[in-house]
Amino acid sequence: MMADGKRQARGRGIAGRLWGSVLLLAAVTGLPAQATPVFARQTGSACADCHTAAYGPALTPYGMRFKINGFTETNGEGIQLPLAAQLIGQYTNPSRGDSSTRLTEADLFLAGRLTDHVGGFVKVEADRTGAGDYDTRLSNVDLRYVLKDLQVRGRDLTLGVSVNNNPGFTDPIGVLPAPSYLGPPGTTGTLLNASSPNAPANRVIGATVYGFYDAQWYGEVGSYRSLSAARQDDLGYAVSGDPGKLSDTAYLRLAWMKDLKRQFLSAGVVALSTKRQLPRNAPSDDLTDLGYDFSYQFLGNREHIVQLSYVNVYERRHYGSTPGVPGLFAHAHGSAHDQTLSATYIFRQSFGITASHLISTGSRDPVRFPPYGDPDTTSNLLSVFWTPFGKEDSFTSIANMKLAATWFRFSKFNGRGSNIFGAPPGAPVTDAADLNAFFVSLSLAF
Repeated sequence: MMADGKRQARGRGIAGRLWGSVLLLAAVTGLPAQATPVFARQTGSACADCHTAAYGPALTPYGMRFKINGFTETNGEGIQLPLAAQLIGQYTNPSRGDSSTRLTEADLFLAGRLTDHVGGFVKVEADRTGAGDYDTRLSNVDLRYVLKDLQVRGRDLTLGVSVNNNPGFTDPIGVLPAPSYLGPPGTTGTLLNASSPNAPANRVIGATVYGFYDAQWYGEVGSYRSLSAARQDDLGYAVSGDPGKLSDTAYLRLAWMKDLKRQFLSAGVVALSTKRQLPRNAPSDDLTDLGYDFSYQFLGNREHIVQLSYVNVYERRHYGSTPGVPGLFAHAHGSAHDQTLSATYIFRQSFGITASHLISTGSRDPVRFPPYGDPDTTSNLLSVFWTPFGKEDSFTSIANMKLAATWFRFSKFNGRGSNIFGAPPGAPVTDAADLNAFFVSLSLAF
């Protein structure tokens, strides 16, 4: 009976953490990645010049170059206010539980150009946790120093340094989990996926050096270390999500990007390796993420836009300890595997639909992944959205609104479709479909 009680309690804990990931993923079409009015005011360009849907998160080739150039490009009309804000209201209708309508998030952005060579992006996020209660935290940070207009063998070269707190967030293509805000939720997952348990996103600090050569070759390398548990708490993050003590951490990103004016193609590889102690007094686990990705955009004359992307990240694990239960011991080696396939159609950068297929798998381990020893999870996201502003011919080109309806569906969790937490006979049963939810969100940026 005690074992069953612990198993049910663990299931409720997993469900709570997973629900947070679902809320983030289901709002993906309402959450911008650097889509702040600060940049529109600074450059004199409309939001739609940088973002395919005028509100993010996907970047156009122009938006990618703006990011590579350290957020420093300007229209030359003097200093612009470097502040912007965002409000997100959401109606939530889960398959199990009560529906709710409330203001779920309020954000403040400090972003833009400081000098010809220095620019950055800082987001402070307040998430509603209860009636009138908000948790305020420091979200994504990306501060850059950049050297532009360099020449090597007659070809353009841009060099930069980024101080940031989220591995992969700096990537200009924007298909990796950090900048796209899209990664498979589940009981396991890779380091590069912010939806994974104890992911390093926003709980580390690091620096990367990057280069962009001949307008098509991108490379980035750097290192990170985790913030102390006390510092994470100071910044608004629950200690329960601590990524652990990280050491010997290395990040690598290589990509080919081809801007064909009416179309854009990219192919890239990414790697992240570290030694992790979780908990912090535990033996070190050796973790290595290796991934590849492809993306395609049909931009045309911006009346019809099609985006396709595929991201595949495999994580190899060498565990420093092998815990056991009566009759069983955990495996010394394991793996995690995240895959995301996404397609978006946008009409006149105003009306759009996104469909994503999300797969999180891992090696079988009866001790590390109770109750069935199988962490495999499969889910799907479908979202329709409308962005009326942020274009040259709209009411305003430097502010925006997004109205989105999103369906999130699970077909498998913990390797099963039914009784996913292994409830004993007579106890309440949770099926994968019970994690499904429908959302309607309204986002305002100004």
